[in-house]
This record gives sequence, structure tokens and C-alpha cells, in this order.
Amino acid sequence: MKNWNPYEGEWKVLNIVVVFPKKEIVLKMKNVLIKNGFDVSAVCVTGAQAIQAVERLEAGVVVCGIRFADMIYDELKECIPDTFEMVVIASNAQWQEYGDDDVIYLPLPLKAYDLVDTVSDLLTDIHRRLKREREKPNKRSSADQGVINQAKSLLMEKNELTEEEAHRYLQKRSMDNGTNMVETAYMVLQVF
Repeated sequence: MKNWNPYEGEWKVLNIVVVFPKKEIVLKMKNVLIKNGFDVSAVCVTGAQAIQAVERLEAGVVVCGIRFADMIYDELKECIPDTFEMVVIASNAQWQEYGDDDVIYLPLPLKAYDLVDTVSDLLTDIHRRLKREREKPNKRSSADQGVINQAKSLLMEKNELTEEEAHRYLQKRSMDNGTNMVETAYMVLQVF
């Protein structure tokens, strides 16, 4: 499942799914990607197969044609999560009939380096987006924040601390104990 990556070990959750109505085309696209250092997680000939494949995966790129036996690409796009980007490969005539600006379009005849560059850029973008999301601090629920505020109030009252000092006390205790602030606040409330 691991895709090509310049940051060894960091892209394990990124996947490539190839979807075309003809098995020969799917295999050609898969081979182009593999020859250029990518791992292809799934190859599919119908939209339903692609949806099933994507449901098992966390994030990545769907490389597909414009029409499948059971749906067209925009129906597939509606069924895949936002953690997946889509690259549609089609003739200009097909794109003019069915295409829109929600996806990346590569015209036929396809040049291998266009596909490789596009997939690489998309994987890099997805990787950055996922990394940013993971690095965001978790928002506390109002109940958790209430527990922290209660513990701070208790510390302020019993130990005659300012709110800032009580907050720092909870932070230091949570770091020393290896617990999060909510757990530490519960401990403070139990002690007093």
C-alpha cells in the first residue's frame, strides 16, 4: 500500500486506485505508475469496485476514465471521501460532453510523464494536508473545559493562585505525570 515517496516512511496512508472500463487500460495505467515508482493499491473496472476499494483506504488518488459500465466519473467523485483526489483521463470530446472543473483532467493521448507528475503533485498535496490536520491541536469539549476550569478555580481558592498560575500548575502536573490536562484536572478535583 505504500506509495512512492521522497520522504521515506511518511506516505504509508496514501494510495492509488486505477479505474477504467477495460481491463487492458487499467493494467497499462497501473504499469505506467509502477514503472515510475508508485504502488497501486487497487485496479477496478467499475465504479462500484472503486468505491469498495476506496472505503478500505485512508487517502490517495483515483486515476480513472470518464465512463464506467455502472456510472460516470462525477458519480464516483460524489462517493469518495475528501481525502481522495481524482484525475480523469479522457479525450477532448468526452471531456467537453461530461467534464467539469472539480477534478484534474488529462487529455488523450496521454503522456506518461504528465500522469506521473500529476499523481506525484497530488500525493504531495494530500500528504501536506493530512500532516497539517494531524498537527492541529484537538479542540476540548465544553465538558472537558469545564472540568479544567473547576480544577483551576479550586486551586485558586485553596492555594491562593492566580488563574495563570493555576493553569501552569495543571500543565506542569500533566506533563510530569504523562497525562492530559483533563485527567490531571480530575485528579486535582479528587484530591480536594
